[in-house]
Amino acid sequence: MSALTAMLTAVLLGQGYYTPEEAETLFSQANEAYSREDYTAAREGYEKLIAHGQGGPDVLYNLGTAYLAQGDLGRATLALERAWKQGGRASDLEANLAIARARQVDKVVGTALEEEFLTRLVLATPEGPVAWGFLGTWCVGFGALVLFRFLRPGQRSWVAVLAGVSLVLAVPLGGLLAAHVWVQRTVHEAVVLSPKLVAREFPRGEAKTLFEVHAGLKVRLLEEAGRYVRIRLPNGLEGWTEREGVSEI
Repeated sequence: MSALTAMLTAVLLGQGYYTPEEAETLFSQANEAYSREDYTAAREGYEKLIAHGQGGPDVLYNLGTAYLAQGDLGRATLALERAWKQGGRASDLEANLAIARARQVDKVVGTALEEEFLTRLVLATPEGPVAWGFLGTWCVGFGALVLFRFLRPGQRSWVAVLAGVSLVLAVPLGGLLAAHVWVQRTVHEAVVLSPKLVAREFPRGEAKTLFEVHAGLKVRLLEEAGRYVRIRLPNGLEGWTEREGVSEI
C-alpha cells in the first residue's frame, strides 16, 4: 500500500460513521459530562456525534443546551433552531429556545413583515410526518384501487371508500410536502454567531454602516457576494455583512 493510499484510508476511516453502540456510548458520556457541569467535554462529545453523521434533534438539543450553559448565545441558538428544524418539538426545546431568545441583545422593533403563508405553514409542520403521511395515504389509496379491480361487485364498497378517503387525504399532504421542498430551496434562515456584527449598505468593508446585530438573532439570507451576504431582519431591514459572522440553520 502506498503512502498516499494509506493516508486516504486513514482519513476516510476517521470520518466514518460510529456504530450504534459507539454512538450510544459517546452520547451517554457527553450526557454524564453535562451532568457534572463539564460543558466543554459535553459539547465536544455532541459535536463528534454530529460530525460522524449521528446527529438528530436530541443531540442538537443537548448541544444547544451545553452552549447555552457556556454563554455562547449564537451557537446555542443555532443548535436549538436546527433541532427544531429537524422535527424536535419537546417542551424542553421550546423552553430553551425561549431562554435563548430572551437573552438576545437585539430587540428588533419596527413594522414587521408578515411571514409568507407557506413559510409559516412549513415552520408549523415537521417535514418527516408530512412525508410519511403523504406516502402512506398514497400507497393505501393506490393499493385499494388495485384491489378494487379484483373484488366482486358486492365487495367493492368498503374498498372504494378507503381508496377515496386515502387519495383525498394524499392531495393536501402532497401539496404540503411540495411546500416544504419549495421553502427549503428558496428560504434560507441563519443565526448570527458573532458577538457584534456590522451590516453595511454595500458588500464592501468601507461601505456605510446601516445597523449592528448581535449573537443569537435569526435573520434571512438573501444573496451573497464574495465574503459578504445580504441579510434581512425580522422587521424588514436589510444590509450586507460578513459571511463568517452568520451560520445557516
